[in-house]
Amino acid sequence: MEFSTKAIHVGQEADIATGATIVPIYQTSTYTQDGIGKHKGYEYSRTGNPTRTALEKCLASLEEGKYALAFSSGCAATMNVMSLLKSGDHVIASDDLYGGTYRLFQKVLTKFGIKFTFLDMTNTENLLKNILPETKMVWIETPTNPLLKLCDIKAISEICKNKNLILAVDNTFMSPYFQKPLNLGADIVVHSTTKYIGGHSDVVGGAIITSNEDIYKEIKFYQNSIGAVPGPFDCWLTLRGIKTLALRMKEHNKNAMSIAKFLSNHEKILKVNYPGLESHPQHQLAKKQMTGFGGMISFEVKGGIEAGIKVATSTKLFSLAESLGGVESLIGHPATMTHAAIPKEEREKIGLTDGLIRISVGIEDEKDLIEDLSLALDKVNI
Repeated sequence: MEFSTKAIHVGQEADIATGATIVPIYQTSTYTQDGIGKHKGYEYSRTGNPTRTALEKCLASLEEGKYALAFSSGCAATMNVMSLLKSGDHVIASDDLYGGTYRLFQKVLTKFGIKFTFLDMTNTENLLKNILPETKMVWIETPTNPLLKLCDIKAISEICKNKNLILAVDNTFMSPYFQKPLNLGADIVVHSTTKYIGGHSDVVGGAIITSNEDIYKEIKFYQNSIGAVPGPFDCWLTLRGIKTLALRMKEHNKNAMSIAKFLSNHEKILKVNYPGLESHPQHQLAKKQMTGFGGMISFEVKGGIEAGIKVATSTKLFSLAESLGGVESLIGHPATMTHAAIPKEEREKIGLTDGLIRISVGIEDEKDLIEDLSLALDKVNI
């Protein structure tokens, strides 16, 4: 079964009770049992809900994994992965991370004795040099947020297997349509389903996908125990979004490529970060481990923070907003928005400058989007 077919059908058979073609919203907290311990597969909706089951089955199929677990947000999914660890354990993570992940790691989990090292993972030698006896997990984003650096998933997975480390990959930027980390050797894939998977900026959610039964069973226990699960309506909205994921990703990719080329030739732009450009230092790796380049672009405007903020606040079609992956285009200034939780010296160390802009390219007409950015850039004096 091909991707688009799975997105529409897996886990979404006609309802047994009524024949409803679309999975119903099972808006219930509990389930009537035939007797003590005799139920129809569901006891309590924190533990399991039929609408959530449909979503989890579909997500597993799209990532070509055996198991999936849905959560109330991407951060909740990340927290449940981190629950595999204990005090004293060490995690190696990408140095260019979503600000919310960095905040969770540095501001919350360190209080429980988990240690983190943040590295430039574009060079796998950096990983080898920093593995400690207490290292238990490697966490990567690829492409990274917001600099769109790539990590070689296959090479890193081989190192992790040799060192008996868990490899978790945040695949939010690419979606399972363009990248499947499990097929490249990852143990766990994490998504903020709020983004491309949901695709309409109307629901918050997260997911974990794995083919490792032991990992699945342990995280399933934490899912139930911690309780950060999505409600049935959230699951239904996410399933609705998934049905058009393939169509949307093709359009995001097409528009982003056109905009990246426009920006790379603009006199007021210092640098454009987009894996689809031949100028991207890891363009060949992008073609090797991805089947498309996605809809995320970041670019550095000449003139520093004033110029960056001016562009971010001058567009009309690109909405000034956090988040990404919706059908509408969004623009943000990472240093003061999505990555403000990262100290300035840490941002500058990895190349996240005050003039950096991040855009999530939507599926509007590309000519209108280019004109919108062009007019915003005209307002920058250099």
